[in-house]
Amino acid sequence: MNFLLITVLLTAATLVLGAYVVAKLIGPRSYNPLKGEPYECGIPTRGSSWLPLSVGYYLFAILFLMFDIETVLLYPWAVVVKQFGPMALVSIGFFLAVLVLGLAYAWRKGALEWK
Repeated sequence: MNFLLITVLLTAATLVLGAYVVAKLIGPRSYNPLKGEPYECGIPTRGSSWLPLSVGYYLFAILFLMFDIETVLLYPWAVVVKQFGPMALVSIGFFLAVLVLGLAYAWRKGALEWK
């Protein structure tokens, strides 16, 4: 078992190192100071590129992740629901109820509206 793990790790490290070396050897070499300057759509930027974002974007992203994870967790439950019987229905009902309450709370607070 340990020999197999060591072999896989050494093979992976060799392939990554080999790809890096080949890219360095055959890749184009063009060093220009203009390449390092920030731009957007070919237009030079003015001022700072660091602008504060609204908290609403982060809240919307967290809500998206929450319901995305819910969908991922529903699939394994649906696969084994027959094996666990009525207790599985009760547990997933509770899970969905908590998520629906979270969605209702976020909706009421206006987290789903773009302002």
